[in-house]
Amino acid sequence: MTTDVIPLGTASALPTEDRHLSSVAIERKGRVLLFDCGEGTQYRLMHADLSRVRVDAIFVTHLHGDHCYGLPGLLSTLALQQRRDPVTLVLPPGGRAMLDAFPGDAPDDLPFPLRIMEIGDDLSRSVVYETDEFTVEARPLDHRGFTMGFRFEERTRPGRFQPENARALGVPEGPAFGQLQEGESVITADGTTVRPEQVTGPPRPGISVAYVTDTRPCDGGRALADDADLLYHDATFADDHQERAKKTGHSTARQAATVARDAGAERLLLGHLSARYPDPTPLMREAQSVFSDAEIAEELRRYALDPRDKEPEPSAG
Repeated sequence: MTTDVIPLGTASALPTEDRHLSSVAIERKGRVLLFDCGEGTQYRLMHADLSRVRVDAIFVTHLHGDHCYGLPGLLSTLALQQRRDPVTLVLPPGGRAMLDAFPGDAPDDLPFPLRIMEIGDDLSRSVVYETDEFTVEARPLDHRGFTMGFRFEERTRPGRFQPENARALGVPEGPAFGQLQEGESVITADGTTVRPEQVTGPPRPGISVAYVTDTRPCDGGRALADDADLLYHDATFADDHQERAKKTGHSTARQAATVARDAGAERLLLGHLSARYPDPTPLMREAQSVFSDAEIAEELRRYALDPRDKEPEPSAG
């Protein structure tokens, strides 16, 4: 089962004919997590063939309009669809007050539970959402005001059961196999104790995705990107506008690539692109001169990440 990353909007501040305002979806087992919710995000969900009613949580980096003005409309649509399942919102300071100001979108006005986590500006590192299978972590970034980046990470799974090893240790097939797969030791007919770790392969790491925008290169962004399978990073400008990037709290494509390289990320998607680049090819080339596995984030494309690709090769003997 893959985890799919779908950029919905990759524009910086101003939408263009080809790029929409900030939002990235992660779809896993039919459920959707949404990172930022710029104006028009609910339309982009439809265009990506993602069901709005399957959105379980929305993570907003900061309260600049191009990252959050789509939130009231999306919540209103979910209400009209008579959603009943809860929605979790992870918001920066002021996010709850913003929703209270929109008629019909205040938490008490909606027909479904709205679980709001408003993160304080003293954030250093926090797990802001978790299930039995994955976590979402937040860290502060370096923009013009308080801004968060996020990291989605699947939990490590136990190694695969190796029945041939169990048989070799005298474990009979049947219920004893099941006990070992559930993490319980068993005792064989000759009194030998067989532990689960004797008959399973190495632990299987899960997929990790970092969402780092809007920001200058910073420690928080590098920590979120550490060994990530996929890093989506602010690449608003080319390097010849480095001073403007610094002044406005953004990164250049080269800086994004440097973060990816130094953090040991596997793959880099360049996003939050300025409208001054109708053709973003120069940004891609600039990034690839530092980090070869860099590309422009393509809106509505599904970037499928398969945890099986991370599993070690079975031993030859």
